[in-house]
Amino acid sequence: MNRKIILAAALAALATPALADLKPGTKAPDFSAQGYLAGQPFSFKLSDALKKGPVVMYFFPAAYTGGCNIETHMFSEASGKFKAENATLIGVTAGNADKLADYSKDTQYCAGKFPLLADPGAKIAKSYDTQRTIDPSRLPAGVTLPKEISGRTSYVVAPSGEVLHAYDASDPHQHVDETLGALKAWRAKAK
Repeated sequence: MNRKIILAAALAALATPALADLKPGTKAPDFSAQGYLAGQPFSFKLSDALKKGPVVMYFFPAAYTGGCNIETHMFSEASGKFKAENATLIGVTAGNADKLADYSKDTQYCAGKFPLLADPGAKIAKSYDTQRTIDPSRLPAGVTLPKEISGRTSYVVAPSGEVLHAYDASDPHQHVDETLGALKAWRAKAK
């Protein structure tokens, strides 16, 4: 069996879920983080991004793993649609953060189309109630991940800082449709 498939299954089986994701209508916690865009390091601050419009952020467990590769590729393919809605798109992870520079420019996944942020110790994930705990002793041989990672949760945050939409599902296939749909519904309501 493919190592990436084994790792994806292990992450799903071994992660202890958080109590709850942030609910729509709550204030999104502001944060700053180091990240990469097309392999280049930069600093990101949520409040600065919100001055330009809504922010769509998706938390993913770890770079270069099965479901995360699918999800990142799908967001990359749809990045133009988010841009057309004047939204900032970001990915956030605590897993394999040391590989984010390469992952952010990898043409199979992010392809440099939006920034990926490192979340050491899953501090941002904790503030967004999407932190998961991994039992490292139960990971497949040769696989190492931090004990604290983020779950697969996506948020849409209005320029006011209010959470408009939260979607939590281990299956990566609906995150783009969920966040894009919520963003479009918010735009239509605002008109």
